Amino acid sequence: MAAEARLCCHFWVIHRCPPAAVLSCDDVLTRPCPVPAISGVYAWYFDQPPPHVPTQGCHITAAGALLYVGISPKAPPKDGRAGSRPLRSRIRYHFRGNAYGSTLRLTLGSLLSEELGIQLRRVGSGQRMAFGHDEAVVSDWMAHHAHECRAATATPWLLESRLIHNLVLPLNLDQNKHSGAELTAARANQRARARELPIS
Repeated sequence: MAAEARLCCHFWVIHRCPPAAVLSCDDVLTRPCPVPAISGVYAWYFDQPPPHVPTQGCHITAAGALLYVGISPKAPPKDGRAGSRPLRSRIRYHFRGNAYGSTLRLTLGSLLSEELGIQLRRVGSGQRMAFGHDEAVVSDWMAHHAHECRAATATPWLLESRLIHNLVLPLNLDQNKHSGAELTAARANQRARARELPIS
């Protein structure tokens, strides 16, 4: 999908930060991983959006609708220490991690909870929340419906901000005027229900 990536991410090109190929879960999890261990911005396309997520105004391609962007590492703290987790490990974590460490997985699982029959739970000591054994269900859904592409940049937080302000990205909450009330409510409801249930 390299040619498609060049077309569907024209906005990135405008900012002189052209993306690499669009990859599936299987692509990302192969060894050696084709995603470089560098800093940058990543974008997620879904050929089937989660329930209650409007795609009007989103960038649509053969890979699906562009619904979310993220960065790795985050902007450095005021003490100037470098951020952790390059693109490779962050993208792999989104595909195979858990909702506690992935905002994207938390969002997807919350929106898909009824359809997939899953529920956020308190795990470990009870301070963290994830989908427990059902994280595998979220991973399977992403393997079937999610693709990602990425663009290398030394200051990914600057490009991320421009993308969020200029594109319709309904799964991004921070800085985003396009995120819907349904997304906020779904996440809040999952957390509230998790607090009522015993630790998994």
